[in-house]
Amino acid sequence: MAKKSKKNQQQPGGTPATVALTSAGVEYTVHAYDHDPSHPSYGEEAAEAMGVSPDRVFKTLVADVDGTLTVAVVPVAGQLDLKALASAVGGKRAAMADPALAERTTGYVRGGISPLGQRKKLPTVLDASATAHPTICVSAGRRGLEVELAPEALTHLTNATLAPIGRA
Repeated sequence: MAKKSKKNQQQPGGTPATVALTSAGVEYTVHAYDHDPSHPSYGEEAAEAMGVSPDRVFKTLVADVDGTLTVAVVPVAGQLDLKALASAVGGKRAAMADPALAERTTGYVRGGISPLGQRKKLPTVLDASATAHPTICVSAGRRGLEVELAPEALTHLTNATLAPIGRA
C-alpha cells in the first residue's frame, strides 16, 4: 500500500478535519494510504498501512448516550466500553448510534469519521490511554487518510473529556 506523509501542509481537496487543524495552527502530520475496501477493520488497516502500533491509532465512534449523540475516540486495538462512555458524560445508558445518523450529523462517512471538523459539534470523550503517547493517529475525514497529532491538541480542539472508555 502506498504511503505518503505531509507535515502541516494543506492538500488540495483537504477535509474539514485538516482545515480545522490548519486554522487552529496545530502541528500535525497527514498519512495517506491506499484503502482496501475488503479489509475487515478500517482502524487495523490504517495501523498496518502506516506501520504504527494499533494502540496509537484511534477510531472515532458515535454513540447515543441518553438521547444525545456522543463521540468516543478509542484505540483500534480494543473496543468501546459503552457503560464507561455513559458514565464519562454523566449519562446512564449508551448504545451505538445508527450509522446513517452518525454520517449525517458528522458530515463524514463510516470508516472516515474524524473527531475534528464535524458538521455538528458533539460531546467528545477521548480514551485516557491516548496520553501515554506523544502522538496518536485519528481519521482525517476519509478512508485512507489519517492525521497524527498530540493527544493534548486533540483534547483541546474537540473540548474532549479524558476517561478510560476503551477495553482490550
